[in-house]
Amino acid sequence: MKVLLLAESFLPHMNGVTHSLLQVLRHLERRGHDSLVVAPRSGPIDHTLYGARAVLLPSMPLPSYPDVRVTLATANRLASVMREHRADVVHLASPFVLGWRGVLAAESLSVPTVAVYQTDIPAYAERYGVPGAAPALTRHLGRLHRRATLTLAPSSSAIERLASVGVDRMRLWRRGVDTERFAPERRSDDWRREAAPGGELIAGYVGRLAPEKQVEDLQAIAGLPGVRLVIIGDGPSRAALERLLPSAHFAGFLDGDELARATASLDVFVHPGESETFCQTIQEALASGVPVVATGRGGPLDLVQSSVNGWLYRPGDLDDLRDRVRDLVGDDAKRRAFGERARESVAGRSWSRLGDELLDHYEEARRLPSMRPVRSRGSHAGAIARRRAGGAVIGDPITTVSTDAPGADVDGTDRAARRSRFAPVAALRRRRRLADRGSLRRLPDAGRRVPRLGRPARTAARARESLVGAGLVCESRGTEPQGA
Repeated sequence: MKVLLLAESFLPHMNGVTHSLLQVLRHLERRGHDSLVVAPRSGPIDHTLYGARAVLLPSMPLPSYPDVRVTLATANRLASVMREHRADVVHLASPFVLGWRGVLAAESLSVPTVAVYQTDIPAYAERYGVPGAAPALTRHLGRLHRRATLTLAPSSSAIERLASVGVDRMRLWRRGVDTERFAPERRSDDWRREAAPGGELIAGYVGRLAPEKQVEDLQAIAGLPGVRLVIIGDGPSRAALERLLPSAHFAGFLDGDELARATASLDVFVHPGESETFCQTIQEALASGVPVVATGRGGPLDLVQSSVNGWLYRPGDLDDLRDRVRDLVGDDAKRRAFGERARESVAGRSWSRLGDELLDHYEEARRLPSMRPVRSRGSHAGAIARRRAGGAVIGDPITTVSTDAPGADVDGTDRAARRSRFAPVAALRRRRRLADRGSLRRLPDAGRRVPRLGRPARTAARARESLVGAGLVCESRGTEPQGA
């Protein structure tokens, strides 16, 4: 199977979306599938892609959150990449801006899309001080996932969230965990002495240091007697958190075996974030035999069983958070019992098993009909969605051409007929490309000269077009994003 994976963010920026995508690439290679990653370019990549090729698109940082990149690629550009790869299915990893254009591009080629919901963007907007944007972002989220052939949600709360905006073609697809790497045997006395030289019990957080994670709530437990608070991770909020939590030990970003050793060396894992659609670091703590205290909202609801492998505290109730942590650090027997149940609760959740489930979802998406109606022959290519039927495409001007015939395209249509049909569109695109390059030549069928447009202005205009196209900026009053 030829799989094209479209990601809003990718290496070298490591987050939950990137981590999951790398695990998918590893499994696709193991099963012998052909993978292509399409993502924003944000820096050099020194991590293996497990045999996959990558197309990295020009991008610019999002103001106030430079780790998030906005790409300037159009749906036509993405369709060209999909066509060249001859994609059987398009995997949309946490789609939003680039993902929306990916949906449109796949529709134009009748390629099924599997949208993997991973990030609660509207909730993030509230944490970043723009709550007024949440309704518009929610509408866009619903529109995107309704257009996808199939949506995969990681938790029951995520399914409820998507159902509330009208998404109905959903399946539950959780995340795998490496139970060999994350294991109780990784616990290290040396690491514990370094993190807590006074011999205190360790309550720790692992994750990104950013507003949406609500790490500042951990000040509620920073003063517990006999407890050392340890923060593992990095991000834009680190400096502010170091000032807010001067008694905490900040271990910085850890990965691989080093992260596994640190996680297993904690006595209690604490996660206060209320915007998690799943929360992989909780699952890794459970696999390490560490009991968890987490907020009773979002992804943790499916992972933490109160009074079994940890505690769920009332969202926003920091006194309850403090009491739950105090309960575990004050009772060695309970903490050990919860730790044993924690390990058992994630048994069988290997990435190999979850990867095979994902392949089944790909096959299901290929069998499902398109969500877009078939339009008339005169419709623009970017708005056409056609259904596959026995190798031919219903609604195409030619449905009897064999896909093995000379001159036949991958979707069963005759290339010459397609070129003739879309010649006016191709001419329009050529005029636009020439205009973008600042050409002063008189175009063959144009009655005016094209004004020169400088590179900074073109970059800003394309960025604005991307955001307007995704419905994130008002056409008449939106503010252009600043350039890279």
